[in-house]
Formats: sequence, C-alpha cells, structure tokens
Amino acid sequence: MAPSKERQRKLARAKLDRQMARRAAKERRRRQIGAATAIGIVAVLGAGIAVWALGVFDRDTDTTEASGEACSWTTQSGADASRDVGQPPTDGIPSEGTRPATITFNSLAPVTATLNITDAPCSVASFSYLAGRQYFDNTKCTEITEEGALHCGDITGDGLGGPTYTYFDENIPVATNPSAPPSGSVTPAYPAGTIALTSPTPGQNGSQFLIFFKDFNPATPQYPIIGSVATGLETVQEIGKAETVANDAGEKVVPKNDVLITSLTVGEVGATAAPAAPAASASTAS
Repeated sequence: MAPSKERQRKLARAKLDRQMARRAAKERRRRQIGAATAIGIVAVLGAGIAVWALGVFDRDTDTTEASGEACSWTTQSGADASRDVGQPPTDGIPSEGTRPATITFNSLAPVTATLNITDAPCSVASFSYLAGRQYFDNTKCTEITEEGALHCGDITGDGLGGPTYTYFDENIPVATNPSAPPSGSVTPAYPAGTIALTSPTPGQNGSQFLIFFKDFNPATPQYPIIGSVATGLETVQEIGKAETVANDAGEKVVPKNDVLITSLTVGEVGATAAPAAPAASASTAS
C-alpha cells in the first residue's frame, strides 16, 4: 500500500508543479503584454506631444480671416423671379467689423448707416450683396409703421416681396422692461436710428428692413438688428411725419406720397461713409 500511496503523492506533486509553472508562465506573458502596451502608449503620447509642439492642434489660430463665416441661403421658388439676382456666396464672408451704407430717399438728404458685421455677419452679407446688385434702387418704402419705423425693401409692395432666397435670424435684442418709467435708465430694444430686418415669416429674412425714427421697446423683440443710422436721422424722422393713408387691412400706414429709395449703396469693410448733407423737408418726397 505504501508504494501506491507514495506514487500518488508524486503524481499529485508533479501535477501541482505543472500548474504552478503554467501560472508563472501566464503571469510572465501578462507582464510582457502590459509592458508592451505601456511602451506603445508612451510612444503615442510622445508623438502627440511632438505634433502639438509643432502647432498641428493649435486651436488659438484664427482661421476666420482665411475661410470667413459660413452662411446658409434657403431657395424660395415662389419668390418674384423678375428681380432674381442670384444668391450671395456661402463662405468667405467677413465675420468682424462694420460696413458703411448710404440711402438716398427721393431728393432728400442722404442717410448714412453703419452695418454691424460682428453681430450679424450673414445678414450684412445679404444686405450688401443685394445693394451691390442695385436691388433696392428705385423701390418704395411701403409703410410708415405704427411702431415708428420706415418699412422698406418690399419690392412688390404687398408685404411678400423679396429675393429668391431667405436666411436665418441674427442679433435679435434681449427684451427689456417695456413698462419701466421713462427715467432714461432703460435702453429700448430698438432705439431711434436702429436698422433691423423684417419678414412675412419670422426667421426667413429677405430684403425687407425697418429704419426706426423713434424708440421702440416691445415686450418680445422679433426684428434682427443689422446696423444703425450714423447721420441723417433727421431725414428719416421727417419722412416719419408724412401723411399716411389706409392699406387693404384698414391700417393707416401707407405714405400718401411715394417714399422712394433712389439708391442704396454699401461700402467696403472698415470704410467710413461720407457725412450726409443737411436734410430737406419731407414734403419734397413725391
């Protein structure tokens, strides 16, 4: 019996030794794999640091000057094709600064304005594009609104006029308190001289715009601001006093005598418009 028990002990010992050897080999392989992985990670990190040092991932580089702002224009197939001037480019658009504009009404003194690229790059890009194609020239301002603004840029006069594309809202002001006392401490959303976009469908801007000749402070602002009058606000205010007649809806907002934009031009980025001459009486608008 003893030899048999001794043999069993030897077999059990040998089995245990084989198990321990396999475990040791497995542990060695695990350590080798771990070491290789660590070396690989270090190598990748080293390469990444080197690439970063070369400035490949440098996010501080300003690329807007080279590529410009990207804008999106939505084609409007039902728009008035008689004034189809195409669409502005979608990129390479200035994203900072201002552009000067000059608006001449009838024989009145010109109104100069500053268009705000920084806050409304796509809106100013569209406005400038249309002006560059004489889109606004010899068009009527269709309303003197109850809000205290000239409504212009509606080339058909039916409230639906515009180019064959639309674009999104930019730079809608934050609401202030319209019920606050006129203490001078509350700035209206649309101070006199503000130039803002308006459209039949909110968020689908085209060519229509407003020039406010008095402060307007609604509870919920909805007009995107593109700039402000620099000189000649008196001209706009004089036109705002002109006699009006009722429109089809019975609202007394249509100028009795035509208010005509004879020309609207936009200058280069950073340029300054020439000062306007003294305003003449609005009675010359006919």
